[in-house]
Amino acid sequence: MGDSATAVTASNAGVLRQQFLLGMSHAACTVNVVTTDGVAGRHGVTVSAMVSVSADTPNPTLLVCIHHLSPVADALLQNGVFCVNVLREDQARISDTFAGRSGARGADKFDCADWTTQVTGAPRVLDALVAFDCRVTGSDRIGSHFVVFGSVEDIFVSGAGAPLIYANRAYGVPLHFHPRPIPVPGAEQSLALGCFQTFAPYLVPALVSRLTKLHPDIALTLIEADQSHLLAGLRRNEIELALLYDFDLGADIEVDNLADLVPYVLLPDGHPLAASPAVSLETLAREPLVLLDIDPSRHYFLSLFRERGLEPRVAYRSSSLEMVRGLVGHGLGYSLLATKPANNMSYDGRALVVRPLSVAVRNSRLVLATMAGRPRSAMAQEFAAHCRAFFHGVMHAHSNS
Repeated sequence: MGDSATAVTASNAGVLRQQFLLGMSHAACTVNVVTTDGVAGRHGVTVSAMVSVSADTPNPTLLVCIHHLSPVADALLQNGVFCVNVLREDQARISDTFAGRSGARGADKFDCADWTTQVTGAPRVLDALVAFDCRVTGSDRIGSHFVVFGSVEDIFVSGAGAPLIYANRAYGVPLHFHPRPIPVPGAEQSLALGCFQTFAPYLVPALVSRLTKLHPDIALTLIEADQSHLLAGLRRNEIELALLYDFDLGADIEVDNLADLVPYVLLPDGHPLAASPAVSLETLAREPLVLLDIDPSRHYFLSLFRERGLEPRVAYRSSSLEMVRGLVGHGLGYSLLATKPANNMSYDGRALVVRPLSVAVRNSRLVLATMAGRPRSAMAQEFAAHCRAFFHGVMHAHSNS
């Protein structure tokens, strides 16, 4: 009788645990990276369990929960300090890195962001949404996790942006209660268009020109941003359409495929490799790389090397396409790019040379994105048709050249 009752109780506990995990998955929470530094070294981990305890202790108090098998738990307790970095909506890559999804290990995880410190010396994401700099005041092992209490010594608040949230086992962003209304037939003609910042100057003017010839009074909002900001804008209904790369898009994003973008090598005029009709990645890996340091471009270009067991020599990084072109123009390295401006001169008049890679690689793809299941306005449908016609013409011209 006793053994049977024990088995039933254990079975019920197992069911209750699964129900608890399922239930908690629906509880939306901010995404936080907890970092520490000191005698036990520099460590960090992504956590969702962070909560205010009290603002009325001598210093405000919060707590975080860290799995007991994580090396961060032991290091944090030895160091006695930690920083809770509350991530912005466009910083999912930082969360993924410290959750172990990027493949980076140990101190290499910190390469995914820029860092500073506050009072305790624990690393703070330079542009976090909010950061709480804490000293450990107590801890307790409860089940599988350490509950660590922290006395807040200093606070950073960016004053701009929205939090990255986690619910239903996926990232999300907050929605405004009063989203931008989608235009209806007969209403004022308007369109909110987003475009990835590197290729916006080379695509949007021609596309907008086509549209405004037919609709000179259109109210057009243009937003140039990185991929994460554009996706967040789509989900908040601040943008109706976005021109971006087909990388890491969620199931809630619907796309029209517009063009495959073939990566190429950018070299300064007179570089020895410019004499070759094509350049191999093996050769490039020995040269200094000027990296377009913006996601998803950064990850894509580095992956072309790493898929072949190569590691490029990154000499300079910039999130500006024209800065990359300028650095290459001054002979400071080569770059891999996919966006190809019409002229082969840098802003300051340095000649540039374009060469193809010697072997076929995985191309990036330009898409027109919108929210799945959200009806497109008549203006959005018309703009999409202009995009398809424009890229069909471009591809046809290239195939005949």
